[in-house]
Amino acid sequence: MMAKTPLQPVPQLRFPNFRKSEEWETKPISKLAHIVKGVQLNRAAIIEGEFPVWNGGVTPSGFHNEWNTEGETITISEGGNSCGFVNHSNQRFWLGGHCYALKIFASEFDGDFLFQSLKSNETEIMRLRVGSGLPNIQRQDLERFPVDFPCPAEQRKISGCLGSLDDLIAAEDRKLESLRRHKQGLMQQLFPQASETLPRQRFREFLNVSKLDEKTIGDVCNLKAGDFVPASEIVDHAEEGLFPCYGGNGLRGYVKSFTHEGRYILVGRQGALCGNVNLFSGKFHATEHALVATPKSEIDSGWLFYALDVLNLNRFSIGQAQPGLSVGVLRDVRILVPIEEDEQRKIADCLSSLDARLAAQIQKIIALKTHKQGLQQQLFPSLETV
Repeated sequence: MMAKTPLQPVPQLRFPNFRKSEEWETKPISKLAHIVKGVQLNRAAIIEGEFPVWNGGVTPSGFHNEWNTEGETITISEGGNSCGFVNHSNQRFWLGGHCYALKIFASEFDGDFLFQSLKSNETEIMRLRVGSGLPNIQRQDLERFPVDFPCPAEQRKISGCLGSLDDLIAAEDRKLESLRRHKQGLMQQLFPQASETLPRQRFREFLNVSKLDEKTIGDVCNLKAGDFVPASEIVDHAEEGLFPCYGGNGLRGYVKSFTHEGRYILVGRQGALCGNVNLFSGKFHATEHALVATPKSEIDSGWLFYALDVLNLNRFSIGQAQPGLSVGVLRDVRILVPIEEDEQRKIADCLSSLDARLAAQIQKIIALKTHKQGLQQQLFPSLETV
């Protein structure tokens, strides 16, 4: 019987000038970098300082006025629900006690390449977790994690390609955040703020219209909770003959029945996110944890959606363990209404066009991230027989 051919790391895709280069090598992280653990700060020390504090999460846990780690460093979360998260910090930062930093000592290794390689294998790194309560990743297990790599020139080519995609994604993320801020500012201008009787900004054709009508939420819409549906009847994925099921925090899954058909506003009634406002169209099932808001005559549904959203209804919730909203309380909440339905529609059309731009921008970012993920799968090797 012939011996099995050894497995070598082989990428599906290589840049033309490296197709005849040497095979990739494989080494554990311990042969490429020292893994160091940070120093935990007490909560009082995490203030509005200059330097981010990287700990066990996917975002900084705060800021500090001192740093203990240089920028251009790879970090891997050590403990918590996000342990295994791989990050690269461009600036100096404070490395916390639930985070590892990689200090590369291998002269033939490109730091940006190592980050892209580990990021592409983040799911595998997360599988190193141990512990059932608060999961963590042991240093020795991380040190043994294998890294495939080519010659330094090819490393730089790969990291440059993926890094340029990261820059593009970051730019599109900034554009998305700018759109969100623009919408938030516009809503503050188009709807009167607390103690105001008129909006700060009004469309030209309505400048001479008298002040807004002061009403309550109960005056402009009917609020009614949806119908209970057993959790056993809710499935995770959409299938033919099933309808979306919305609860207090949005989409719960899909069920065989529907309670409403048309265009309706739903307000989360129960849970940590109670007070969230969503607009849905078509056939759907609203559970008892969602309030369906049906606009009364001379009230535009699109305007009502944004008007309820800007009110921040969560501030009217009661209860600590399981916060909730009382229909009676909501009905009495003050709301200022443009007299002319045309003005309501104008406001709704303006904001819905912004929502369409936001949705398109989100899809653009998703497409870029999907493209990068596919590129990573091809540029980094899988084990193949050679």
